[in-house]
Amino acid sequence: MAWGLTVPLTGVPIREHRSLISELASLGYTDLWSAEVAGSDAFTPLVLASEWDDQLRLGTAVVPVHTRGPAALAMSAAALADLAPGRFVLGIGASSETIVTGWNGISYDPPYARTRDVLRFLKTALAGEKVDGEFDSFTIRRFRLEKAPDIAPPIMLAALRPQMLHLAAREADGAITNWLSVDDVRKVRAELGPDKELAARIFVCATEDAEMARNIGRFLIATYLTVPGYAAFHDWLGRAELMKPMRQAWAAGDKNAAMAAVPVSLIDELIVHGSPDECRAHIDRYLANGLDTPIIAALPTGTDLLSTARSLALS
Repeated sequence: MAWGLTVPLTGVPIREHRSLISELASLGYTDLWSAEVAGSDAFTPLVLASEWDDQLRLGTAVVPVHTRGPAALAMSAAALADLAPGRFVLGIGASSETIVTGWNGISYDPPYARTRDVLRFLKTALAGEKVDGEFDSFTIRRFRLEKAPDIAPPIMLAALRPQMLHLAAREADGAITNWLSVDDVRKVRAELGPDKELAARIFVCATEDAEMARNIGRFLIATYLTVPGYAAFHDWLGRAELMKPMRQAWAAGDKNAAMAAVPVSLIDELIVHGSPDECRAHIDRYLANGLDTPIIAALPTGTDLLSTARSLALS
């Protein structure tokens, strides 16, 4: 059974992860997945992890397809695939206009076309073939990796709704999602189909202080699920009316009212919290509904997150 952890842990310097990563496999973890928002890039923590451990599968969840050129992305992926042959998974996704344009000053091309084109480019380039031609969202002239990886990494797509899930089913090796409940897994799985890997980042507050966990959840839900892509995802999941008061308050600039409008029932669906045993049991229900790979994102609760990650291990 897969059991993944998101790195780096919030607020923990990358160099301080060494002792944890070197023992994760013995604790029952199978996977280590990075993130890329406004902290570390997606590749550096996994490069270090490839030297600190030789068993864990290493994945990016996810690298934005707009913020690096296709060739630069292929080179980074090839280097990590060479460091961890057969253990690296390249997760790519459209990210958001805030990150791509607001933070990086890059035009936010139509996300579906850009993701599809980068996926097709990478599959060809990482196989060691020359890429030369026009895609809908860019043109490549005579690019070939100097050294293609001996084992080309699987490529998974960040996918929240049917169109991207169908692309993942047709052309990728699986899909990566997040901000979903146990029951949502079945709807996502139905669109992806039974044959491709489905991974999901699951936000975990390992504390028995339910009020603390819910306050953390209120902030995160109001912040993330008002972003257009996630809002559309939850509309598709059937939560448009449930989230309407929160969205209206957020749009009016009243963040406190938006957080107050997040229903407790929604927090308890989307944020796993409780004792470590209760958290593991909750994650098990995701697996029972069709999730293949849970990627635990341990949320800070005032305790040492290195210890928290150990407490959430399978053994």
